Amino acid sequence: MSLSATTAPPSPSAPPPTPPRRRSRAITLNRLDLKLSPYLYIAPFFVIFGIFGFYPMLRTAWMSLHDWNLIGDHSFIGFDNYTRLFGDEYFWNATINTFGIFILSTIPQLLLALFLATMLNRTFLRARTLFRMAIFMPNVVSVAAVAIVFGMLFQRDFGLINWVLSLVGIDAVDWDAQKWSSWTAIASMVNWRWTGYNTLILLAGMQAIPKDLYEAAAIDGANQWKQFWRITLPMLTPTFVFVVTLSTIGGLQLFTEPLVFGNGNIIGGDQREFQTLAMYMYELGIENLSTAGYGAAVAWAMFVMIALVSLVNFLLVRRSVK
Repeated sequence: MSLSATTAPPSPSAPPPTPPRRRSRAITLNRLDLKLSPYLYIAPFFVIFGIFGFYPMLRTAWMSLHDWNLIGDHSFIGFDNYTRLFGDEYFWNATINTFGIFILSTIPQLLLALFLATMLNRTFLRARTLFRMAIFMPNVVSVAAVAIVFGMLFQRDFGLINWVLSLVGIDAVDWDAQKWSSWTAIASMVNWRWTGYNTLILLAGMQAIPKDLYEAAAIDGANQWKQFWRITLPMLTPTFVFVVTLSTIGGLQLFTEPLVFGNGNIIGGDQREFQTLAMYMYELGIENLSTAGYGAAVAWAMFVMIALVSLVNFLLVRRSVK
């Protein structure tokens, strides 16, 4: 009996080890890819912002330091355009109009949006999706259509608002002839358009709050008001600060609503009753070719005002909610 020895097939040869230099280079490239690729993804935004945002701001700042005439010379005058603002009655009139309409529109708008968001967040409400769609509809309606509707509502002789006022013994109001009446009419347009938009943002913030907090509060005996004050508002702080900041920026840049309310009159009424800063800037920089430099100074003054008011609102809202 013979024994046959079997030999195992030769194992394939292992690949040669990677040289240390090539391995370190691959690790370095991998690290660079992880660090730089996010910036490459967002680079298109910065390119577009630089072309259409940052460069126009620098160009406007440069124009504000010159006696800029679109059809003539551009002599350098330093900060003369800015010092001229302090004695310009039209500038201060537009500033007062802007802040007046801003206060009448922003404060009621945010309070109403918070109330509506709270109601839409209730679980017992039926057809909530339908209500959410309906409350957002005013925001997608054309501003021209809004102007036509509100122009009919606030018409002096045959308007619905004056007819309702006459039922309670109040004389007809010429809404575009006085400051307070025109501010109220324009603020109502702004509130009608943007309340639903802010409502949905606040509603999204409310729905992100964990339900466990409300259940624990209910077990501890907290009623609906205490839950809203102790849970909803503190947890809603980031969203509410965002809404306040967005409303501040939009309210101080108000242009379209007062323009269409005055039937395209850029001076905002016969006596500039409702001309805003954005309208005054347009009047100087676009309609009047010889005052583009001064219009650029108005634009930068408006930018500084918006930045300061937004910062103050941010600090006040965050502190009050805390």
